[in-house]
Amino acid sequence: MAAPLSDGERRKQISVRGIAGLGDVAEVRKSFNRHLHFTLVKDRNVATPRDYFFALAHTVRDHLVGRWIRTQQHYYERDPKRIYYLSLEFYMGRTLQNTMVNLGLQNACDEAIYQLGLDLEELEEIEEDAGLGNGGLGRLAACFLDSMATLGLAAYGYGIRYEFGIFNQKIIDGWQVEEADDWLRYGNPWEKARPEYMIPVHFYGRVEHSPEGVKWVDTQ
Repeated sequence: MAAPLSDGERRKQISVRGIAGLGDVAEVRKSFNRHLHFTLVKDRNVATPRDYFFALAHTVRDHLVGRWIRTQQHYYERDPKRIYYLSLEFYMGRTLQNTMVNLGLQNACDEAIYQLGLDLEELEEIEEDAGLGNGGLGRLAACFLDSMATLGLAAYGYGIRYEFGIFNQKIIDGWQVEEADDWLRYGNPWEKARPEYMIPVHFYGRVEHSPEGVKWVDTQ
C-alpha cells in the first residue's frame, strides 16, 4: 500500500495545463455553449438574456480560475509575506467587462458573441453591481486591491458579504420609498462558496477569569 501523500505532494499534483485557453473566438463559442447547456441546463429556445450573461461570465471565469490556481501554487511554494486588507466596504462595481479586459479576452468575446447573434454590451448591462459597498471607502479599498494585484503582491481583501446592498430609492406619490437592493437574487457567477472553511462568529458575552486562564462565555 502506498504511503499517504503529504500536503505538499498533494498540492503538486494539482495541474491546470488541461484548462483550455480562451484566446480564440471558436473556443469562446464552444465554452459559451457548453456552459449554457451543462451549467445552466438550457438551450437557445428557452434561454433568456440573463442566461446568456451567466454563460459568458462562466466562460470568462474558466480562464480566470487557471490563473488563480497557479497563483495559489506559487504562494505555497514561495511562501511570501501576505497582506490582508480589512474593509467594511469594497466598491468593486461590475466584474465581467473588467475581467475580459484584464485577461485580454475582450475582442475574442465580442466577436464570439456577435457570431452567436447576441450583443456583448447588452449582456454586460445585465450584471448587477456588487452590493459590497459604495462611496469613497469602498472605492478606495477596491483601488488598493487593483494596485496590489498589478504589483504582484500576495494580498487578500476581507470584508462583509452583504446579502442586500445599499437601498434603492424611489419616489411614490411624492414620498421617498426605500427598497432593499437584492443584488444576489439571481446568484453571483464570480463567487465560489467554501463551506468547509466556515467559522462561526459570536457576539456579546463576557470574560471569565480562572486559574486555568481566560474564557469567553455567554455569547450569541
